[in-house]
Amino acid sequence: MKNIKYILFALVCILFSSCMGDSYADPNLDESPYGNNALTETNVITIAQLKAKYSSVISNSGMEQVTDDIQIKGIITGNDIQGNIYNEVAIQDATGAFLICIAQGGLYGYLPVGQEVLVDLKGLYVGAYGMQGEIGTPYTSASGSTYVSRMSRALWDQHYKLIGTADTSKVVSEIFNVSKLKDANYLAANCGKLMTIKNVKLKVADGKAVFAPNDGTVTLTANCANRELSGYSSSNIVVRTSTYADFANDVMPTEAVDITGIFTRFRSTWQILLRSTADIAKAN
Repeated sequence: MKNIKYILFALVCILFSSCMGDSYADPNLDESPYGNNALTETNVITIAQLKAKYSSVISNSGMEQVTDDIQIKGIITGNDIQGNIYNEVAIQDATGAFLICIAQGGLYGYLPVGQEVLVDLKGLYVGAYGMQGEIGTPYTSASGSTYVSRMSRALWDQHYKLIGTADTSKVVSEIFNVSKLKDANYLAANCGKLMTIKNVKLKVADGKAVFAPNDGTVTLTANCANRELSGYSSSNIVVRTSTYADFANDVMPTEAVDITGIFTRFRSTWQILLRSTADIAKAN
C-alpha cells in the first residue's frame, strides 16, 4: 500500500512539472538579476550634453521632467560602501559626472565602483540641489521647498541596465586643479567627478579630532561636518563627512595627505565626499 502511495505521489509531481512548461525554464545566467535588461542603447548622450541641455535648471537649483527619449551611459565612481554617500551614486563618463538619487541602502552591492550603467532618463527628473546636478524625482520639504531627490527602488529598477561586470581599472581619479578653485566654469564642468586634491592638511587635525563627531563639539549641517583644509577658505572647499559614515569617529591625519573623493558642490563651495578611508593617503 505504501509503495502505491509513493508511486502516485511521483506521478503527481511529474504531472505538475510538465504543466509548468517553458515559463519555469532555467534562468538566463547571462542576464543580470538587477535592473531592466530589456533596455537597449538608443539616443545616448554624454553627461556634458545632459548638463548643457538642462543648464538653466541646474544653475537655478530647479528640476524638470525628461520628456525626450534620451539615455546616458557611464561608470559608477562612488557609492554608499562606507556610509558617507547616502542614497545616491556618482556616475561619470569622459565628459562629466552626475549624481543619481535612489531611496535604497546597500547600493554598493549591485552598483560597485567600476560598474558601467545605462540609464534611461525619460520620465525621470533632472535638476540640482545647491547647483549640484542630480537625477531623481521631486521632493517637497517640510518648509515647502521642492527639489529633485531620491526615486523609489521600483522606479529606478525600470530605468537602468548593468553593462558587463565592474572593472575598477576604468576608474581613474582626476587631479583637482587648485588654480581653478574659484573658477565658476571649472566648478560647473567638474562637480560630481572623482578627483584628488594633492598635498593638503586638515586644518583642525591635532591627533585627537575626528572627522564627524556627533557630540556637539562641531557645528553640523544635515548631520554632516565640514572640515577645512589648511590654506583654503571653507567658503571655497571642505571635506564633508556624515556622522553616519563608518569612519565618522576616526581621528583625522595630521600629516600632509592626498584626498580623493566625489567632488560635489553646494553653490560655489566644493564639497569632497570621501567614499572610504582608502580615499586618504599620505602625500607623495
